Amino acid sequence: MSEKLTVEQFVLLAIERLVKGNMKTIHTVYSGFNPAFREYFPGLDPVKEVNKLVTEGKISFRLCRGGAIIAPPGVIESNSAPEDALKKMGLSKKKA
Repeated sequence: MSEKLTVEQFVLLAIERLVKGNMKTIHTVYSGFNPAFREYFPGLDPVKEVNKLVTEGKISFRLCRGGAIIAPPGVIESNSAPEDALKKMGLSKKKA
């Protein structure tokens, strides 16, 4: 690649190429994304840039153990409410 990628292009390419197996998400720390981002974009903070893309709806995001996971838009559901989990488990006291 002769021209430098934009932040959005870099993040989407990372999500596409750093996935393992049939996963659709990458962990920003364990995949090596954060250090790669810092090397490619010296002086930019990957956390701030990822947050901008999330706000713009360009990627989806969720905090997790050791960092965060990122994916294409719509892949990661927002954190569910406790009642949603209880419904899925068949333990909800509320009627569906």
